[in-house]
Amino acid sequence: MATQYFVRHPLQFFGVTSNFVVRKIGLSDLRDALHLGWEDFIAVPTHAVVLCVIYPVLGLVLFRMTIGYSLLPLLFPLAAGFTLIGPFAALGLYELSRRRERGEEAAAWDAINVLRAPSFGAMLELGVLLLVLFGVWIAAADAIYIATFDYAPAASIPDFATRVLTTPQGWTLIIVGCGVGFLFAVVSLCVSVVSFPLLLDRHATAIDAIRTSLRAVRENPVTMAAWGLIVAVLLAVGSLPFFVGLAVVLPVLGHATWHLYRKVVEPDPNPPQEEPPTPTGHRYAADFPASLFPWSRER
Repeated sequence: MATQYFVRHPLQFFGVTSNFVVRKIGLSDLRDALHLGWEDFIAVPTHAVVLCVIYPVLGLVLFRMTIGYSLLPLLFPLAAGFTLIGPFAALGLYELSRRRERGEEAAAWDAINVLRAPSFGAMLELGVLLLVLFGVWIAAADAIYIATFDYAPAASIPDFATRVLTTPQGWTLIIVGCGVGFLFAVVSLCVSVVSFPLLLDRHATAIDAIRTSLRAVRENPVTMAAWGLIVAVLLAVGSLPFFVGLAVVLPVLGHATWHLYRKVVEPDPNPPQEEPPTPTGHRYAADFPASLFPWSRER
């Protein structure tokens, strides 16, 4: 029988009190979460959507590189830093997994229903926190590069690779940069490993979610370390063929994160009854763009 832990604190926001049960899980649970994540991806393939997001960003980066090489030192930190904001970017994938779990229809466009989440405001707050963490990481990576190589720009991509891979300064940059990046990744993992699925599933605050996520990591240190390693390895593998593999890796990891949350946090024994969707009726041009947001149609 799984060991259970209660997360409580006296803070109350809008009448919501934190009382979430955290379970002990093992490595087999990670395998199950990945398997279920793969099944969700097969059932609701979203690779085309992911490609539509990834490649415009890559195009902007490559365009910037064609007019100068000042971005080269930040190329790896930018790619690695995606793991910091990945939990926030995967909100729609959590929603699709949630719908399939409840036996509801799930298609790629149903991901927008995440806007109806009971704690959507808290999701935005936590997302801003991760974006700030991402910005601090990029600033730290830039500072490490400047401290190692001063302000000398790379003359070309081969010149940059030679400088980093074959000089003592380059090895220092790799070791220090990876060490600092590891610390940022640990912070992101600790505060967000189950936070966003929890906020999608339950009435909670950002503080509730962070405290629950921290407790989940504390009670499952080896398993969560293994999960972080799995995420890093899969992202690295998916990035190798010019980032094409991320079109599969990112959705699978997003869906698997939802199932990991289900294994770590005990479901609500008394879930609130959801109201049936309100018929939308006729929509008029004057309603745009307010009609794009679910809450704009509430009476």
